[in-house]
Amino acid sequence: MTFVQLIDCKTSNVDQLNRLMDDWVVATQGKRTATHAIVGRDRSDSTHVVEIVEFPSHEEAMKNSNLPETNRIFEEMVAACDGMPTFTDLDVVRDEQLNKLLCQRFFDEVVNNNNPDLADELCTADYREHDPSLSSYDMDLTQAKREKGEITDAFSPRITVEDMIAEGDTVTCRLTFQGKHTGAYQGMEPTNKDVSGTGHATFRCKDGRIAEAWWNWDNLGLLRQLGVFEA
Repeated sequence: MTFVQLIDCKTSNVDQLNRLMDDWVVATQGKRTATHAIVGRDRSDSTHVVEIVEFPSHEEAMKNSNLPETNRIFEEMVAACDGMPTFTDLDVVRDEQLNKLLCQRFFDEVVNNNNPDLADELCTADYREHDPSLSSYDMDLTQAKREKGEITDAFSPRITVEDMIAEGDTVTCRLTFQGKHTGAYQGMEPTNKDVSGTGHATFRCKDGRIAEAWWNWDNLGLLRQLGVFEA
């Protein structure tokens, strides 16, 4: 279970805390078990600072706490604070990354359930698509739906999201796909061959919708499977 520790302190020297964080990151390289750290300052009180540190589990957090480098930095942190920091230990019981849910829904319903019109709901009105396999590297949603529809008609592809990583307003996905060439594709008549391959997609989200997307597919591998090129 993911574990989060909140370190709450008062200090008039936030810059010193940031320097200590930098020192800790360098000193614990190859040893630390923390996966994510955030330092925030209270808008209503500039001396109130909260550090949020995430770990894979409470057990991993304890390993991190026992590092001599962590103890040293903590002592220096206490010296930089106006009093002893307080700690809140949290077992994460729910972690909803909403942009990831949005992008997963796009794959599940728009692509795998062949419901392209749902993209009008999931994407912004000024959506832009970038895909070197299409006729233009910069196109609007209407054109993207039309050209992606030709691919769907030709292969009835099913996409599996192997990995999905979100940071800020950006979501990046590692993909695999399977399909069968049962329709015309770029002038090629159906071969009835099974095809598969890999790809990546990166989405920029805005206000709960997808505003921009970048796609990359192994098109050369696809054409080889169709017999256009020799392996």
